[in-house]
Amino acid sequence: MEQGSGWLLTSCGIAGPVLFTAAWVAGSLLQTGHSAGSVQLSGLAAMDARDPGLMMAGFVGLGACSIAFGAALRRLRPAGSAGPWLVTVAGAATVAAGLFRRDHLLLTGPGFTGESWHNQVHDVVSGVAYAAMIAVPLVLAHSFRADPDWAGLSRPLQVLAIVSAAALALFASRALEPWNAAVQQAAVTLPLTAEVLIAVRMLTVGRRAGPGGRARRAG
Repeated sequence: MEQGSGWLLTSCGIAGPVLFTAAWVAGSLLQTGHSAGSVQLSGLAAMDARDPGLMMAGFVGLGACSIAFGAALRRLRPAGSAGPWLVTVAGAATVAAGLFRRDHLLLTGPGFTGESWHNQVHDVVSGVAYAAMIAVPLVLAHSFRADPDWAGLSRPLQVLAIVSAAALALFASRALEPWNAAVQQAAVTLPLTAEVLIAVRMLTVGRRAGPGGRARRAG
């Protein structure tokens, strides 16, 4: 991987999750009258949220960085590997989730009469993003197992994906209301942590390859 553009694209795998996490933490703290763990991520960018542009920037920033990181992964993974493609899909869906916003900060309340078209689009693309984000670490963990440079990441990635899927199932059940938003935050943070781990490993392997060298392809 070239030292210039390759390093920049790979670093997006760290920058995107950090930007997104900072956006939802700040957005949660700014919502007057609501605790930091009571508003879902999409609600922070809703039409009636306080400072929704902050969370919109988080969604778009994460999505754009994920698309760039997918390009970095394509340089590393063999042709036809599903991992880079899934990262790109997750990134595009995340950008759409930030642009097609939810109607309301909260899911229910007085005067809620139905969803707008952009709220419905948001729900669809959010589902796509969730599915792709969970699939990425599982797919990459499988392909990393046979490579000595990457095998150590395989099990952590599997654990992060499985726990994230379980947390999303718990979130969908609403069994932990009024802390459901905190469950969602944890469920999303786990695959983002997986993305950061992969990016850090890519940068480490790239440095070990030496100036002008190429990191060995995993898988």
